[in-house]
Amino acid sequence: MEAKAIARHIRVTPMKARRVVNLVRGLQTNEALAILKFAPQAASEPVYKVVASAVANARAAADRAGEAFNEDELIISEAFVDEGPTMKRFQPRAQGRAFQIKKRTSHVTVVVSTPEKGGEN
Repeated sequence: MEAKAIARHIRVTPMKARRVVNLVRGLQTNEALAILKFAPQAASEPVYKVVASAVANARAAADRAGEAFNEDELIISEAFVDEGPTMKRFQPRAQGRAFQIKKRTSHVTVVVSTPEKGGEN
C-alpha cells in the first residue's frame, strides 16, 4: 500500500522546507505529525498538511481496494522538496537604484507506505 500527496507553489523557500522535511523522513506518520505540530519552523505547517493529506489518500485507496487500513503502520517512505517558480520583485534603494528580491516557492512531495512484511528468504 502506497499513497502520495503533493503541495505545489508553497510560499516557503526550498532550503527552509527541506530542513523540516528532513526531520520526518522515514518516521511513522503519527510520530511525524506530532513532531510537525510543535516544530517552531514556519514551513512545518504546510508540510504537516501534506503528510495528513497523504495519510487520507492512503485511507481512501485502502477503502477503494477493500483492504484493512491501520494508520499506525504507515511510514513516510519518501519525502522531498523541489524548487518551484521564483517570483521576482524589486525594492527601491538609494540614489534611484533597485535591488531584486527573489520570493522562492516550493513543491513538497510526501509518499507514505506500509512496510513490507516478511522479506526474501
